[in-house]
Amino acid sequence: MGNDGMNRRDFLITCAAATAGFTTQSMAGALTPSSQPTGSTDSMAIVNPELRPALQRVSQFLSGLTYNDVSLPAIRRLMGTTSPAPLDSPLVTEHLIPRANGQPDVRVYVTGNSVGSSKPALLHIHGGGFVVFRAKDSLRAIQDMAVRHDCVAMTVDYRLAPETRFPGALEDIYTTLRWVYDHAKDLGVDTRRIAVKGESAGAGHAAALAIAVRNRKEFSLCLQVLEYPMLDDRTGSMKHLPKQFGRYIWNTEANRYGWTSLLGVPAGSSKVPENAVPARVKDLTGLASAFIGVGSIDLFAPEDIEYAQRMMMAGNAVELIVVPGAYHGFDVLAPDTSVSRQFTAAWNEAIRRAFTEA
Repeated sequence: MGNDGMNRRDFLITCAAATAGFTTQSMAGALTPSSQPTGSTDSMAIVNPELRPALQRVSQFLSGLTYNDVSLPAIRRLMGTTSPAPLDSPLVTEHLIPRANGQPDVRVYVTGNSVGSSKPALLHIHGGGFVVFRAKDSLRAIQDMAVRHDCVAMTVDYRLAPETRFPGALEDIYTTLRWVYDHAKDLGVDTRRIAVKGESAGAGHAAALAIAVRNRKEFSLCLQVLEYPMLDDRTGSMKHLPKQFGRYIWNTEANRYGWTSLLGVPAGSSKVPENAVPARVKDLTGLASAFIGVGSIDLFAPEDIEYAQRMMMAGNAVELIVVPGAYHGFDVLAPDTSVSRQFTAAWNEAIRRAFTEA
């Protein structure tokens, strides 16, 4: 993903190397021994050859991560040790959006804005399994998008689970969208051309935002860009997949923890909060057009393909790309490969078309 992809790739590799320097106490509960790394040579046959070297560099570390309430603080500290610094230009500014009824302010980072302009806008939502990372990790990404698409790009620092359950993060994101509409003139935004983009859990939030926009009928979106979106809490709990799905990077155990943290009830429960899980929403009519992209061995591949099909059957415009032999986050770990460049070009082209045709 442009410069951000390179930095995030280096960041994850740095995390892998850094584990040797962490004490047992600092990482207690976060790492578990693995008798055979999931990225070992014997298990690489299903992986696109271009994507194997990057996976081999990080898979032993990432496959050993165990997500739970005890390990989460250490994982957050580890993931926060290195964050790509923004470029000098375009300028990124920080804004706090006030809210009533005792709700905390929402922090959003904005770049590409210009009073008096009429630019399209891109609202970015970062990933992290609903439980890790911050908007600051994506400043380089929004700078790249602002330049590439001559748009106002922003990323929202939504509250993380499990400290904040659904709908806290969704309301943070929806509040940001309202703020963009309310301050469109000051930001230089053309409200007919606002898109939302997310990766992984951030793409799950983006899908939930598109549903909320449809339901509340206050605003509109011209596009939702969903990169390997996290859409279904039942994956790995009620729904058990063949072993090639989720073998690398993000597995069923991590998925159950992320969803349970967000929902406040065990992932796969018979009842979950309404509209919290996009894949469980029965009516998908009237949603913003979507780009959905995922790797064929990503844990989320089956649910993403099914969601795209359901969206199409409901009459929505959907572009679906499934990358053969690609694992979760492949474009971040291996941005210089041809498959990652093609994938990145595809979602950028979807944004270009949406901004041109809206």
